[in-house]
Amino acid sequence: MTQTVVTYRQIKPADACRYDGVALGEVMLRFDPFDVPTPLARQARIYQGGGETNVAVGLAYAFGLRTAVLTALVDDHIGANIRNQLRAAGVDTGHIIWFNTKNDGSRFSTDQKGTLMNGVMITYIGKGILPSDTLYYRAHAAVRELREGDIDWDALFGGQGVRVFNTGGIYTLISPTSAGLAIEGVKKANEHGTFVAADLNYRSKVEPDKARARQINQAIAPHIGFLVGNDSDLSDALGYETKVSSRAPFEEWLEAYKETVRGVARDFPNLSLIGTQWRGATSADAIDWGAVLYDTAAGTFYTAPIRRSIPIADRTGGGDSFTSGVLAALLKGKDLETAVQWGAAHGILVQETPGDTTMVDERAVLAEVKRAVAGGGVKASR
Repeated sequence: MTQTVVTYRQIKPADACRYDGVALGEVMLRFDPFDVPTPLARQARIYQGGGETNVAVGLAYAFGLRTAVLTALVDDHIGANIRNQLRAAGVDTGHIIWFNTKNDGSRFSTDQKGTLMNGVMITYIGKGILPSDTLYYRAHAAVRELREGDIDWDALFGGQGVRVFNTGGIYTLISPTSAGLAIEGVKKANEHGTFVAADLNYRSKVEPDKARARQINQAIAPHIGFLVGNDSDLSDALGYETKVSSRAPFEEWLEAYKETVRGVARDFPNLSLIGTQWRGATSADAIDWGAVLYDTAAGTFYTAPIRRSIPIADRTGGGDSFTSGVLAALLKGKDLETAVQWGAAHGILVQETPGDTTMVDERAVLAEVKRAVAGGGVKASR
C-alpha cells in the first residue's frame, strides 16, 4: 500500500508538538586550522558540525525554534564537547544515544581503546585560489552502528510530536545500516503526520559508489515532502542529469535546473517542494549566491535575488543553512516567496563566519533579505 506523504501545507501547529524540528544524522568534532593549510598547522579552532544536524542547530539558534538531534556518540570528552556545543545552540540533546566505554557487552557499549570513536574532521577553509580541503575520520564512528529498531519512533512522533523531521544523504550512506534506520524514520514520520525534509548532499568521500547512492536515495525519495538537491546532487545521488555547464551563470543554470526538477517531480509525485541553493565560486573566499524553490503542485518556481562576488569566511554549511532558513519560514507560517528569501539569506550569512553552523539570529536574516531585495550595501550598527 502506498503511504500518504505529508506536504508542506500540512505541517502541524506548534501547540500540537514538543518539537518544531528533529534531525537524524551524523555530528562530528571539527578542527579548523585558521588560514594555515593542514600539513603546516600548529593550532586550530574547535567546532561541531554535521550535514543533517546543522539544520537543527540553525532552526534553534537563528530562529528560536525547538529542535533535537538523533545521533550516537561515545561517552568521552569529545562526545561531551559536541553535546555541549549543541546545547549552547539551544538544541535538545536528550535523544542522543550514548555508547559507554565500559565494554560491558551491552548494545551501546565499547572499550577505551578507540574501537568506536566520535567522528572528527579537519577543515582548511582555503584562501583565494587555494581550495578548501576537509579530512574525515569517521570509519569507526559510533553513529555508524545505529540500525533499525534503535529509536522509538512512535514515542517521538506520536507521543511527543514533531512538526518537521529531516535527514540527508550523508547519514543515509554512512554505513550498511544507516539507510534502513532513515527509511524506518521517514515512514514513521509520515505515519504520524510529520513533514519530512531530506538533503541529497552527495559526498564522494562518504560513498564513492554512485550506483549505491542512487539505489538508496531512490528508496528514500518516495517518503519525502521537501527534497533539497542541486544539479550535481540530483545526478550523483538520484540519477537525473542537468544539461548545463558547471560554469554557467545563474539564469542559464536555472532554466536547465527547472527541467530537471520537473522530471523529478513527475517521478516522485509525493514531493511537494524541491529546492536548492546555487553557488558560483569565483575563489575560495568569494562567491555568487542564489536559491530556488519549486512548488510541485502549483508548478511555480520561486527565486531569491542573486548576490554577486560576496566575500566569505568559510563555505561550509551554506546548503544546510539554506534548508533551515526555508524550514524556519514554513514553520512560522510564511509563504514560499519568503521561505526562499530566508533560505538564501541564512545560507550566505553562515558563510560569513567560521564553522559549520550559524552565528546569526533571525533579525540578521531579515536584514539580509531586505538588503538583497533592495540591492543595497551593508550598514554598520551603531
